[in-house]
Amino acid sequence: MTDFVARIQSVTHRYGEVTALDGIDLEIPAGCMVGLIGPDGVGKSTLLGIIAGVTRIQQGKVEVLDGDMADSSHRRTVCARLAYMPQGLGRNLYPTLSVAENLDFFGRLFGQDQEQRRTRMDELLLVTGLAPYRDRPAGKLSGGMKQKLGICASLLHDPDLLILDEPTTGIDPLSRRQFWQLIERIRARRPRMSVIVATAYMEEAEGFDWLAALHAGRILGTGSPGDIKKLAGKSTLDEAFAELMPVAQKSEPLVALPARVFADGPPAIEAEGLTRRFGDFKAVDNVSFRIPKGEIFGFLGSNGSGKSTTMKMLTGLLPASEGVAKLFGQPLLASDMETRKRIGYMSQAFSLYGELTVRQNLTLHAQLYDLPPQDVGPRVDKMLDEYDLVEVAEKRPDDLPLGIRQRLQLAAAVIHQPEVLILDEPTSGVDPVARDSFWRSLMTLSRTDGVTIFLSTHFMNEAARCDRISLMHQGRVLAVGQPEALCRQRQKDSLEETFIDVLTEAGMGADSIKDTTETIEHEQQPAPLRSFAPGRLWAYARREMLEVLRDRARLVFALLGPAILLLTFGYGVSFDVEHLPFAVYDQDQSAESRQLIESLQGSRYFTERAPITSSRELQERLQDGSLSVAVEIPPDFGRDLERNTTPEVSVWLDAAMPFRAETARGYITGLVNSYLADLQARHTGKYTSSAVVQISSRYRYNQSFESANAIVPSVIVLVLILIPAIMSALGIVKEKETGSIANFQATPVTRLEFLLGKQLPYVAISFASFIILLLITRFIFEVHIKGSLIMLVLSSLVYVFAATGFGLVVSSFVRSQVAAIFATSIIAMIPAVNFSGLLVPVSSLSGGGRLMGLVFPSAWYQPISVGIITKGLGFAELWTNLLMLSGFGIGFIAMALVALRKRSA
Repeated sequence: MTDFVARIQSVTHRYGEVTALDGIDLEIPAGCMVGLIGPDGVGKSTLLGIIAGVTRIQQGKVEVLDGDMADSSHRRTVCARLAYMPQGLGRNLYPTLSVAENLDFFGRLFGQDQEQRRTRMDELLLVTGLAPYRDRPAGKLSGGMKQKLGICASLLHDPDLLILDEPTTGIDPLSRRQFWQLIERIRARRPRMSVIVATAYMEEAEGFDWLAALHAGRILGTGSPGDIKKLAGKSTLDEAFAELMPVAQKSEPLVALPARVFADGPPAIEAEGLTRRFGDFKAVDNVSFRIPKGEIFGFLGSNGSGKSTTMKMLTGLLPASEGVAKLFGQPLLASDMETRKRIGYMSQAFSLYGELTVRQNLTLHAQLYDLPPQDVGPRVDKMLDEYDLVEVAEKRPDDLPLGIRQRLQLAAAVIHQPEVLILDEPTSGVDPVARDSFWRSLMTLSRTDGVTIFLSTHFMNEAARCDRISLMHQGRVLAVGQPEALCRQRQKDSLEETFIDVLTEAGMGADSIKDTTETIEHEQQPAPLRSFAPGRLWAYARREMLEVLRDRARLVFALLGPAILLLTFGYGVSFDVEHLPFAVYDQDQSAESRQLIESLQGSRYFTERAPITSSRELQERLQDGSLSVAVEIPPDFGRDLERNTTPEVSVWLDAAMPFRAETARGYITGLVNSYLADLQARHTGKYTSSAVVQISSRYRYNQSFESANAIVPSVIVLVLILIPAIMSALGIVKEKETGSIANFQATPVTRLEFLLGKQLPYVAISFASFIILLLITRFIFEVHIKGSLIMLVLSSLVYVFAATGFGLVVSSFVRSQVAAIFATSIIAMIPAVNFSGLLVPVSSLSGGGRLMGLVFPSAWYQPISVGIITKGLGFAELWTNLLMLSGFGIGFIAMALVALRKRSA
């Protein structure tokens, strides 16, 4: 072969202090199936990411499809000619979208029109056997079906280069075989298409055209599988791979499993008619088996057959719908903690704490299982030594290769010396050397320590090491026995052939792969690549909206969250001081004292309570909060008033809330002055005042002096910056966490298309929420909108655009959804509450406070909301605020464009 799909020259790549690729030179031939093999953490995924253009080139030169990947224009062109499928089951898919909707999304990204998408989708679904499931959500597909859908999404635009990062990890043998049959059929139709695959399965690599073996970021050897075996002097790739490893990394050959020592007593694990339903779906259907003490029992089955569900029932993590799970002859109850302490469980996904070091994780598990304090340290040290974790004891699990993380999980599962060990696909994605090391530990536990091991696996060479295995499909156990006996019974040469035969007989895969060579006759012409395509923007906007609409809790929060906050603040926060409870201690009982009391009784600001009869009662009623105001009228009040002397009236105020007390004081003063003026007018026949100038106060805009007129417009400012920003802040970071960000990185989508596509659905939802707020303001709080409604609507639309843009800025920087929520809430709340005019007018602020208010959109929207609703303002008075809000919206998008990276580090 003389043509090369990729040339790698002196490429070095580091993650902090860790070197992933160390001066690699590699020429990958075109038009063939290329495999990258090597242990975990040797740089296979990094190399594939660089070739796909999703990982930045730190040092060296990379040419892909006859162009330099350092050239941004070539990268954009290459994006339309290649397809990248990241590592993990369905990582490039969207769980809530159906099979057809996922494919429709990818077709839109590559500029296909409706007819092209439909035709290509129908062809690929027919080829893969997914046609009957086109309306099923991707999240409800089995692992094998997810990978088939992922390859359909990758092939939708007929790429020249297909890059697959461990596409069959965690998939059962039959689904793996079907997956590669699909690739072969597609390659037969498109012989010029190049395929680069990273794989942990050596039997898969045997069928590739060309291989590159990696270790510690370097190339150990290249060539056909035969060349690699010849180079190492071995007959199988597994042996050749181990032989090529550096001496320090080589492991001793795995010896045969010693004979099991039989023990008396009840079975360690027993299932009797175990059944588990999830609604109408029966995940486990009448499963029964017995596992004696010390046995290694392999649990094999198709993806989604119920293996993990069965294991969770056997550990007490999940209750059985029917049947009984027994451990050591006794039914297992969720509340039986003593029995559960005798079990060690290792889940399929990594379940330890990434924030803790390796040593801290082991110490925590030892403490959780109540090991004596004096034994915790020595036991942790023993686990570190036995599982070869001493050198990484102070590192965090997230910084470790998968194989080492699996050893850590096993060490945590056995640290309390359990009698039963339940392992759910413990070596999935682990390289052969690490798998051999893992199995040495299992053999020791079983044969030396007498631990009963119940494990699931998709590796047939591991299943062959078990004492007995069971084969499971669609929730039912189809066969149980020793691996050799099952092979003889089925007259098959290998356990893989036996597995496939049993599952095929059960109906799995009967229509999975269709021969459609005649159906597919031509390749599609790629759509012209444009710098900005509304169709790509709409693809992301449509997908985001579909996801939100199907997440009811998220949709309710987005639509009704602001309404709930408005109602809470509108009714809960009030500066109105009315109906203050008061009582009078009238020691005079004269006509004058009764007239004074009547002046208080006629005010809407006060509500009279039972009279006070003593000074002690006055103090007690103020103290217990039953009174806010107490008036003490002394004896001879009326007589002193008639004689024009100066009588004294004591007014006692509850000043626990100073604002209310000060307001009540003003009310009392005004009512007493009014009473005295009326009294003077009755005596003299005319009203006189000693003041030269009389001042009459008039309130504008809120003549009724009701808090709702001030609180409600200001709260709208707060809720429209907070919730829309939080919702959009989750958009990008969620894709980072799930891995679907690769769809943005490896496709022709530009950053602006991606950002606007993520933003527009939340702008629409937030604007709908604003309409709800407007209706609540008018019809529930009865606050009339006095100014320009059109100006208010337009300004609010621009404001939520700015708010969601701010969320995108935060989402571009952070790495987790939790961090996005906290960062957005804190950053948005502080200027919106303290410096936007909600509590103190911005005009009265100075220095840093004023600056903080003016550099955030809330301070510019608050005069619009309050001004239009309360003061009757319009465009002429507020156009500068609208202009500033528009500037914030554009500015936030610009900041997000700078912060968002098309390629990872």
